[in-house]
Amino acid sequence: MKAIQITEFGGPEVMTYVELPDPTPSASQTLITVEAVGINYADTHQIQNSYLSPQKLPMVPGLEVVGRTPSGQRVLAPTDGGYAQLVAADTNSLIPIPDGVSDGAALAMMVQGSTAFHILKTMGHLKTGESVVIHAAAGGVGTIAIQLAKMWGAFVIAVTSTGAGKADLARSLGADVVVDAESPDLLAALLAANSGRPVDLVLEMVGGATFEASLAALAPFGRLVTYGMASRVPPRPITSGELMHGSKTVTGFWLANCFGRPELLQGVIAELFDLIVAGKLKPIVGSTYPLSQARQAHEAMLARKSTGKIVLDPKN
Repeated sequence: MKAIQITEFGGPEVMTYVELPDPTPSASQTLITVEAVGINYADTHQIQNSYLSPQKLPMVPGLEVVGRTPSGQRVLAPTDGGYAQLVAADTNSLIPIPDGVSDGAALAMMVQGSTAFHILKTMGHLKTGESVVIHAAAGGVGTIAIQLAKMWGAFVIAVTSTGAGKADLARSLGADVVVDAESPDLLAALLAANSGRPVDLVLEMVGGATFEASLAALAPFGRLVTYGMASRVPPRPITSGELMHGSKTVTGFWLANCFGRPELLQGVIAELFDLIVAGKLKPIVGSTYPLSQARQAHEAMLARKSTGKIVLDPKN
């Protein structure tokens, strides 16, 4: 089979398109013929070995695929080594895809959709009428989080980088206000977007100065959910006094902690699939690249030139 493999850690340049032996599934696994591969920001951390869990070489990156079982059933599968034409996936983790949900839309639900759901509800405890700041709002998680937050009655402040029509995309999905991620005073911009008031909830995955401005923007009893560090710059340490003053909460989320808990993964994705079929949730599927061009796909994501869900086609 064809696959993307890395034999050293680094940036997109370390990914090579190679021929590898077909995987042999264990008794608890099913061999999946891959029809589409999802790209996640976490994949860029995987190949750098800057992910939350240490990676081992040689490695085929990738966390999710859509494909067919030997019986022909179309499924969404979480997996290791997803950048390949065949994968051996845990049989109990396979999620049937209903008619009316495209490959790209299904892939968008595995990591981005379930993450958006959990950071808003499970960790963020979003309530009707609250204000929520969504960083990277034109990305995979952000485009879904905007729609879910509006569906659940929030006032949505979308933060995006400039270019590629990202601000227009965020507005089209329901964002009430759009803030430029490169604002010279991000704290002031966030407060201004909320009519001069601090905000109730922030979904933060940039790190560094963005994290710090977001924490400062929280209202009393406000919550900040951190689920990434795209800038690769950690924020300064937080003191207990900063949290006590204003009764603020900072919490983290990592989707891997939901694996093995069907109610937190398969159950949530099935609920999201129902929303798609009903026309209430519209995943944004961005560019599709051949598997052989995974490097270019990563470069576009790192340069913030992408919107929505990026997909790899394993046929070439």
